[in-house]
Amino acid sequence: MTISPYLARLRERVGHDLVLLASAAVLPRDAQGRILLVLNRDTGLWQTIGGAIEPDETPQHAARREALEEAGIEVELGAILAVLGGPEYRVSYPNGDQAAYVSIVFEATILSGEPHPDNRETAGVEWWTPAQIATLDLDDLNRALLADLGSAVLGVPVPPGGIEPPLRP
Repeated sequence: MTISPYLARLRERVGHDLVLLASAAVLPRDAQGRILLVLNRDTGLWQTIGGAIEPDETPQHAARREALEEAGIEVELGAILAVLGGPEYRVSYPNGDQAAYVSIVFEATILSGEPHPDNRETAGVEWWTPAQIATLDLDDLNRALLADLGSAVLGVPVPPGGIEPPLRP
């Protein structure tokens, strides 16, 4: 897990206690409608491209920075697909740190760069169809995020309440 200097200073003060963090997620699509995901090096689970928004950083800048850091790509951001949070967006890290995320999710297209892992945070980068995404090993937060986006991302109708059976157990 990579931690920013800001979050490291915050953790010195609050320890492992729960902190609320703003984050940006990017969903690049290709001409075939596939979505680019990254493989988290620490967990071995697939996830959206994204991460925490730093102090004084705009969500748009954070989204573009994370795309470049995690997948080696420069993106053009499209619409905000959703702003998501709630109990499904809590994370317990192996070191005991607790975080609750509010995530701003952007659609995006690649402007330049060939997708590749950074080999620090990400161990793989792949394009996936919506049907394939429903069968991937995802971390809980990304399973919730993709399920909550439902038809906007996967082209699958979402029942009331936003829970999508193929993505949530």
